[in-house]
Amino acid sequence: MNTENLATPSQQHIPDLGQHPAQAGAVRDGDDAPAVRTRGLTKRYGRRTVVDSLDIDIPAGVVAGFVGPNGAGKTTTLRMLLGLVRPSAGGGTVLGAPLTSPARYLGRVGALIESPAFYPSLSGARNLMVQATLGGLDPARIPALLDRVDLAGRAEDPYRTYSLGMKQRLAIAAALLGDPALLILDEPTNGLDPAGIREMRGLVRSLADDGPTVVISSHLLSEVQQACDWLVMIKDGRRVFQGSTAQLLASGGGELVLGCQHPADLPRLSDLLTRRGLHWARDGSRLRVPLRQLQADLERAGGLTDQIAEINRAAMTEDLTLVELTTTRASLEDRYETLMAEGAR
Repeated sequence: MNTENLATPSQQHIPDLGQHPAQAGAVRDGDDAPAVRTRGLTKRYGRRTVVDSLDIDIPAGVVAGFVGPNGAGKTTTLRMLLGLVRPSAGGGTVLGAPLTSPARYLGRVGALIESPAFYPSLSGARNLMVQATLGGLDPARIPALLDRVDLAGRAEDPYRTYSLGMKQRLAIAAALLGDPALLILDEPTNGLDPAGIREMRGLVRSLADDGPTVVISSHLLSEVQQACDWLVMIKDGRRVFQGSTAQLLASGGGELVLGCQHPADLPRLSDLLTRRGLHWARDGSRLRVPLRQLQADLERAGGLTDQIAEINRAAMTEDLTLVELTTTRASLEDRYETLMAEGAR
C-alpha cells in the first residue's frame, strides 16, 4: 500500500518536549502560538523553485483556506509541514515544534493529502481498523467517527462500492483517528458534485467547532469563502495575502450605502458622517462610505455590525430616518483575481 497517499492519522501521542531556541522560525508553546508558522520556507527541485521564501502564520483554532492556482506550491508546502518533503531552505513550526523534528508533532496531526488509498475489498470499518492498528491507535473511536462522517449506515459495505464523496469522508475519519489538534486537508472537495461539496463544507465546519485547527487547500473560492475564517493565498510559491476573510473582503472596495427618507436630509447625514471621521461620496439620493475605513473594526467580532448600528442610532438622535443602510462587498473571486494579477508582495 502506498502510505504517502493514505489519509495520515496521528501515529501516537508524542509529548511536547520543548525546542531549541536557535531553530529557525521556532515559537514558544502557549495559547497565543500559531498552529503553523513558516519563515523563509523554500523548496527547489533542481533549478525550479516550487516554494519560494514562504512566510505564513495560521492561528490556532481557525479554519484556514490555503489558496492558489494549480502549480502554486500548495501541496508541496503541505508535504513539507507533514515531513514528507524536506525543505531546501528556511524552516518553521507546527503546533510549536520545529519542522526538522516532525516526530514531535505528527502525533497531533491528521491529514488527507491527494487521493486516499484503502483496501477495495475491505469495508469502511475494517479499513479504519487497519489504520488504527498500523498507527497504534484505539479502535474504540471507529464507530463514533463513522457516525460523525455520516457513514455509519455503510460501515460494513466494501470500500469499492463507495461514491467519491463517501471515500473522501472515510479518509477524513481516518485522519481523525488520533484526535488531532491540527487537521490538514488537501483539496477535500476535488471531483465532488454540488451535493458532496455542501456535505464536505458542513463536515469541515462541524470539525472546527470541536477545537482543532483545520487547514484546507482548495481552488473552489466560493467554498473557501463560506467555510474559512482565515486565508493564505500564494502564487508561484510566494505569499500574496494572509489574514482574516473579513479583512480581505473589506479591502476590496466594498461600501456602506446610506439613504434618507427625505433627500433634503442628505446634507445633515453627510455632516454626521464627516464628524465621525468618515469620507463619503454622494450617489444620487444615497451616500457611499468605503468599507476599508471600517477595517479596524473588522478585526474584532461584530465590529462592523456595531459601527453600522451606532451610525443608525446617531441618525435617529438627529431625527434622520434612514431607509437604506446596507453593505456591498467585493467577492472573494474578485479579490483573488486582483491579488493574483498584482503578484507576490
